[in-house]
Amino acid sequence: MPMTITEKILAEHAARKAVSPGDLIQVKVDMALANDITAPIAIKVFNEIGRETVFDRDAVALVADHFVPNKDIASAQQVKFVREFARLHNITHYYEGGDVGIEHVILPEKGLVLPGQVVIGADSHTCTYGALGAFSTGVGSTDLGVIMATGEIWLKVPPTIRVNIEGTPLPLVGGKDIILHLIGMIGVEGARYATLEFGGETVRRMPMYQRLTMANMAIEAGGKNGIFEPDDITRAFVDERSETGAIYRMSDADARYERVITIDAASLEPQVAFPHSPANVRNLSECGDVTLDQVFIGSCTNGSLEDLRDAASVLKGKRAARGLRLIIIPGSPRIYREAVREGIVETLLDANAVIGPPCCGPCLGGHMGILAAGERALATTNRNFVGRMGHPESEVYLSNPVVAAASAVLGKIGGPGEL
Repeated sequence: MPMTITEKILAEHAARKAVSPGDLIQVKVDMALANDITAPIAIKVFNEIGRETVFDRDAVALVADHFVPNKDIASAQQVKFVREFARLHNITHYYEGGDVGIEHVILPEKGLVLPGQVVIGADSHTCTYGALGAFSTGVGSTDLGVIMATGEIWLKVPPTIRVNIEGTPLPLVGGKDIILHLIGMIGVEGARYATLEFGGETVRRMPMYQRLTMANMAIEAGGKNGIFEPDDITRAFVDERSETGAIYRMSDADARYERVITIDAASLEPQVAFPHSPANVRNLSECGDVTLDQVFIGSCTNGSLEDLRDAASVLKGKRAARGLRLIIIPGSPRIYREAVREGIVETLLDANAVIGPPCCGPCLGGHMGILAAGERALATTNRNFVGRMGHPESEVYLSNPVVAAASAVLGKIGGPGEL
């Protein structure tokens, strides 16, 4: 029976020869993930179940990444609760303080999530790991608590939407623009409980950091997961970080798809999502005169070293516009360290940027970049819902890091060509 890559991974983890969309299956989990916001609820559920220990201390990751350092008493109590649980159960992969980075950045970076795995996290952007050829998706904290106890989850096999991306993108266009364009095409419910399987000529040449960006935002189209078939770029990324555990699966040539979408990447220009939806997308040339109070470059979507390099290449020798706050947060300590070594951090500081510790920070309206009423921010994050980064009367726009960097200098949304 022909199957897609997602169906093959789920079948293997359910000990079945084959599965079809709509099947309800019990699946073994390779990695369970929670953060400082979602883990406390999951831990309470785990404790109610009454198990003496987690199903596998090496297969649970607890990452205190949303409030780094703790911003108030409540966040400090949450992290303390998670820390004590991690110590009690001798959790191998517990990260906080100087060891922590954004969960969806450090897990691939450390080789903790691999091709062919099933990864379930109490965070909607767990779908990021599909860039490596894994089935990864987010669940509620209650489900995650049960997974920590049992190592298993019930899932309905999703149908798959194939997205073929062809052509050579223009120099300023990358994975962020392609995924924003797709979300603009199909809407925030266009892939509801479906797999978005990315392929095509463009994808085969796409670097891993851009694949991670695209898989990260599959949830913004309503997807159950996003996934890329592993190739030589995947193998090179994985081999540098892990020696075991990767299982490379490909979709069968005659696999069944709910539908097929083709995107001509060569025809795209940089994309900007206007408030208050990731689907409210416009071409950069159609944005008009949108003045800004803040620009944020970072997050699990665009906090990679390559993203920082791209931003620094625009900002070198320039300064953020007077009255505009430029906030930049590397995705992990490793990225931060390399950005220092390469002189990127110095370039960003010279541009009058505030450099924050690796964390989620402003993305969720948590801290280190909260918007006041009436303020506008351009961010390289994944969501721009009402009140996402602060006051419900503020506005958030989304773009790639190059556009964000240029806009910081301009004081309004624009591209490097306007500098």
